[in-house]
Amino acid sequence: NKWRIVFPNNGRQQKDWKQASTFYSGNRMQTTKYTWFTFLPQNLFEQFHRLGNLYFFFLVVLNWFPQVEVFHREIAMLPLIVVLLTSMIKDAVEDYRKHQFDKTINFSKTRVYDK
Repeated sequence: NKWRIVFPNNGRQQKDWKQASTFYSGNRMQTTKYTWFTFLPQNLFEQFHRLGNLYFFFLVVLNWFPQVEVFHREIAMLPLIVVLLTSMIKDAVEDYRKHQFDKTINFSKTRVYDK
């Protein structure tokens, strides 16, 4: 476990600050869930943990077999695709807003008080 150490910038602890800053160089906040590379697989993984999405996926797979085909294959995929796309768009917008908020917080000026 790494702990963030905060030292006041007064000449006595300059040596300790230099040593600690090599281990803890970043001081930024991140509340986003996804990155550019992990959005699609991680979001699909989360979407298929919902029972309704698994049910529609089961219907899509079932319609690919000609013996049990009830609807056309494309029509059976339509509800699943619509639900997944709307959820993905909602999650992407929400995560982008979190990223923008994190960016404003991370680049805001702070004031440090010392005795």
